[in-house]
Amino acid sequence: ASLVVALYFIPMMASRKFWDEGDTNFKGRVFSLFSLKFFPVSWQKFVRSLSSYHQWLRSSGIVITALGWIAFPVVFLVLTLSLPFRVAMCLVGRVVAIVFIVLLLFAMVFVWIGKQILKAANPILSIFDRIFGVATAFYKGILNWALDNKIFIVSGAFASFALTIVFVFPHLGSELIPKVHQGEFNVEVKLPVGTPIEETTEIVEGIEQIALNSPSVLRTAVSVGTDGDASSGSDEGENTGTVTVLLEEGSNSETEEVVLYDLRGYIENIPDVEIKITYPELFSVKAPIEVEIFGHDLQEMKQASDSVIGALQSIQGIVDVQSSIRKGNPEVQIIYNRQRLSQLDLQLKTVAELIRNKIQGQVPTEFQERDRQVEILVRLDENDRLGLEELEQIIVNPRGEIAIPLSSIAELKVREGPNEIRHLGQQRGAVVTANVDGIELSEASLRIEEALFDLELPVGFDYDVTGQAEEMKRSLDSLKFALALALFLVYIVMASQFESLLHPFIILFSVPLAVIGVVIALFLGGWTLNILVFIGLIMLAGIVVNNAIVLVDYINNLRRNGREKVDAVKAACLARFRPILMTTMTTVLGLIPMALGLGEGAEIRVPLAITVIAGLSSSTFLTLIVIPSIYLLVDFGRIKVNADEEIAASAAEKI
Repeated sequence: ASLVVALYFIPMMASRKFWDEGDTNFKGRVFSLFSLKFFPVSWQKFVRSLSSYHQWLRSSGIVITALGWIAFPVVFLVLTLSLPFRVAMCLVGRVVAIVFIVLLLFAMVFVWIGKQILKAANPILSIFDRIFGVATAFYKGILNWALDNKIFIVSGAFASFALTIVFVFPHLGSELIPKVHQGEFNVEVKLPVGTPIEETTEIVEGIEQIALNSPSVLRTAVSVGTDGDASSGSDEGENTGTVTVLLEEGSNSETEEVVLYDLRGYIENIPDVEIKITYPELFSVKAPIEVEIFGHDLQEMKQASDSVIGALQSIQGIVDVQSSIRKGNPEVQIIYNRQRLSQLDLQLKTVAELIRNKIQGQVPTEFQERDRQVEILVRLDENDRLGLEELEQIIVNPRGEIAIPLSSIAELKVREGPNEIRHLGQQRGAVVTANVDGIELSEASLRIEEALFDLELPVGFDYDVTGQAEEMKRSLDSLKFALALALFLVYIVMASQFESLLHPFIILFSVPLAVIGVVIALFLGGWTLNILVFIGLIMLAGIVVNNAIVLVDYINNLRRNGREKVDAVKAACLARFRPILMTTMTTVLGLIPMALGLGEGAEIRVPLAITVIAGLSSSTFLTLIVIPSIYLLVDFGRIKVNADEEIAASAAEKI
């Protein structure tokens, strides 16, 4: 839309002459806005036709006067006798008069306000002109020195870029998305399986009280137990609870960290308690740290999980470490003696099905009641399957001559069963999750890789670090490809327009100059590399080249008109100094409200705004000095002079 306005509307407005050059009166200039010089040709023809009609009326005054005296009585009688006509004309006249008066008052107020604004802005504009004059003079001196020392300037720019990438860039942390402070978090509490709900409630209420003791906490909500629906885990029940903490309005991330520090300090003194800090879901992403463990044996899987948990807990900055393998429910396991079964001529499958049917039950038939089918479940009486002794007395050969109890062919043990059997990529696996506190996600991933490198896992077991760390790597790789593709497309477009492969290459040097400002700004501000920063870099790939395009194109135009290369570079830089500063300042000032980080979710917006502001600012100031120097060093060709200039030059030679 702005391109259409720039190509059509702006030239049309620029072609109009709003007032005569000699008219210095402000009121005369305002009224001259409605003259024939401003309006389109069709409107001019209409006004001229009215003027011609007015002249004809003046030249035919006698005839018109006679006709008027004849027609006046007739018109008067019609208007007098036609009451509806008079009423309608009266209403129309009033509406037209009101609209005209309102428009006239609005125009007068608008003109008066504009005049007052211009009077008030004159001192500011004069100060700005003085500042710009000083800046132009300063830039002229810097430009002359830079063009005289162009090798030093270009070498310094390359050295600055290299030093920034080598020494500053590695100190920037990286994460998937910035952590957004929402003023609310959940403390998920988990006790050993079998803990009565009364004990769970007591511990959860203690955590709630610690949270309420903080002055920055507005209110809390507590949930103990689970309703047992399909979304509930196998290890959730009376032993689990959740405390939702809502902070006071206006609290920040530092306040939230203080509350979490107090809660973690209190929970550390409670034995056998696991907690997990979660936040209201803003983006559908994994946990910050996830370590996937692959293996087969469930017992060894638990040992490997415990080893990984111990390694993560020893790392500073890693908190809330949890494993998907937890204490399971107690269960009775029947271990059959296959040799004994063979001696008694019993089939393992038959005995196992019999025991299962007697304990869990079997539906041999259904009872039909009208249109209802009611299942009939047949199993042992509850008193006969209440404990181990009762189970050992179950007869495994009901039709045999000698009754054989279950204890004769099997051993019954009470053991702890697995809470879940999880498959990752068609392999049995477990997941150890953790949060980061006080360190960047990239730094946490490096520390975890170092801690797990020397970890001895059971034979046949392996691990992989995933979670947000893996998503971050995958996302940043795709964004790097998008950035490279954006630079390639920008180069292709400029090459087709300039009809040159060299000049677009010179213009693309604006992008490394922008990267210098982005990296330094992120380092000084303590921001990390994330998706928003890379989106800002992709935007900069199309924005920062604009100033260099304007500069190089104007240099080429001056050279086509016969100017020497050095003279054309100096003239173009001074002529485009003001437009380049204007375009940069408008973009930067427009992004400052976003960079201030005001309102909810500011953590998401700030990195994007800072990236564009820092990159565009550094690229602009360096472009005005570095690009002209590169142009003089790289461009050794000649630009074809315009045809008019060639004719004039040949004519001068003949003379």
